Amino acid sequence: MASEKVKSAAKKKAAGKKRNLHTTGFIFWICLILIAAPIAVLGWILLSSAMDTGSPVLGNRYEGDLDPAITKEQLAEVETAVGGLEGIEKASVEMVTATMRVYADVPDDWGIDSVKEKASEIYETVTGILDPAVYFTQTDGRKMYDIEVHVYNLAENRESDEFVYVIRNKSSSMESPISSVVSEPVDAELAQQLRDDVEARKAAEAEREAAEEAEAAGETEAGEGEEAPAEEGSEENTEG
Repeated sequence: MASEKVKSAAKKKAAGKKRNLHTTGFIFWICLILIAAPIAVLGWILLSSAMDTGSPVLGNRYEGDLDPAITKEQLAEVETAVGGLEGIEKASVEMVTATMRVYADVPDDWGIDSVKEKASEIYETVTGILDPAVYFTQTDGRKMYDIEVHVYNLAENRESDEFVYVIRNKSSSMESPISSVVSEPVDAELAQQLRDDVEARKAAEAEREAAEEAEAAGETEAGEGEEAPAEEGSEENTEG
């Protein structure tokens, strides 16, 4: 009888130990998962960042817009048509983001009125190929292209008083195009003041550089003068 009680107690004790071990193991694995999960996620983020280093982040802010699109063939057609207009010495067409820019160089002796008239003519030529209601006007909240026509008379000497630069432009949100003479400052007095300030700053910098060079030259001459007596003394000692 006593032996049966001992056996029963031993069985209960063994079962208790087994349950304790099972519970401990279960808790261990739960803790391990809780610790390993964030480490794994962090590791993946760091690995992905390292792999993407140096790669540009690309996006398309015109997704769903610019429809219909202006093709390269249409750009070439516009450039040929503009280049064939009377008085155009050189013409080119560029697409910058969603803005079509037409550049035209006209004779150097043309004044503001002639350049403005030519800018209007170029605009009409372009819109005769690309319907502005289709390509340069927003519809149903969809963004479309902007157009800029740049016409100038001096391609090189733009500091000249005879330089004329006119831009005729229309954004897709505008109803009609406008022309601006960008070679003429809106505030002539302010523009002259800014130019004078630039020239004064350049003169001050040149004066400072000249003073530094003169000071450096004086120090060099003084150093050579100090070395000379030492050389003479050494010669006298040698002769003695």
